[in-house]
Amino acid sequence: MQFTLAQNIIFFGIISLTTILIRILPFLLFPEHKKTPKYITYLGDVLPFTIIGMLVVYCLKDVSFTASPFGFPEFISVAVIIVLHLWKSNTLLSIGGGTLIYMMLVQLVFQ
Repeated sequence: MQFTLAQNIIFFGIISLTTILIRILPFLLFPEHKKTPKYITYLGDVLPFTIIGMLVVYCLKDVSFTASPFGFPEFISVAVIIVLHLWKSNTLLSIGGGTLIYMMLVQLVFQ
């Protein structure tokens, strides 16, 4: 489907305004001189762990333990992530290392 020039301008204008509004809204709702509500502070403390948990469940939801390779690439990758994170406490290293190991396992070892 092709957009006309006017449709493109409207489309990208709406996307730009929405992005700006989303970025500015927290500063408008919670100005620096006011105390942040307790429930917002609570959500800021709890949500990162919740999101990581949801990502783990999402990534492992389709693993089959009854068909080859029986979840071995996923299990090995998760173990590598845990070991790397406990060893170096570097999130990017853990995620990158686990992803690299997983891709190597599924492309080269468990074909």
